[in-house]
Amino acid sequence: MSSTQMLVLLVVVAVSVIVAVGLLAKRKRRSRMLRERFGPEYDRVVKKEGDVQKGERVLDFRQKHREKLHIRPLSPDDRESFAGQWRDAQAQFVDDPKGAVTLADGLVIDAMQARGYPITDFEQQAADLSVDHPVVVENYRSAHEIALRHGRGQASTEDLRKAMVHYRALFEDLLGETGEAVQPRRREA
Repeated sequence: MSSTQMLVLLVVVAVSVIVAVGLLAKRKRRSRMLRERFGPEYDRVVKKEGDVQKGERVLDFRQKHREKLHIRPLSPDDRESFAGQWRDAQAQFVDDPKGAVTLADGLVIDAMQARGYPITDFEQQAADLSVDHPVVVENYRSAHEIALRHGRGQASTEDLRKAMVHYRALFEDLLGETGEAVQPRRREA
């Protein structure tokens, strides 16, 4: 092998190593960004897909799908209206826990729709929410599961209470507040 051929071979190997290191760094950076963006949802999706690359493709697809949606904040009037309806649902829980959970589920869907999220099947709704609300989307899944068990007559009052807590976490996020708008109003004496 001539010195020119050896030099060409070394250059090709060096370039290949540099490209491989660059691709690996890019993949790690992408994984880190997705993990930061989606939090626990990242781990859930990767586990469900059984493979990091497949899971990350699912999360990338969700982001691209979400970018096509026209999600908007609620107007102050809408926010106050939803907050009032939520207070009613919480008050209803005392006398009618099952009805309150049904109402809470409907309020979450109504708030999603008012914000611009498409209302399709539950899994798509949860996927859409996971992009903007990755921390509380698990609450939505838990509340939905309890609501399904409630529909089959398999949810205790404690389960229904947990569903209300889960719905509330998502509802507060959807309202764009950290709780002020859905806190019960104090009556002035």
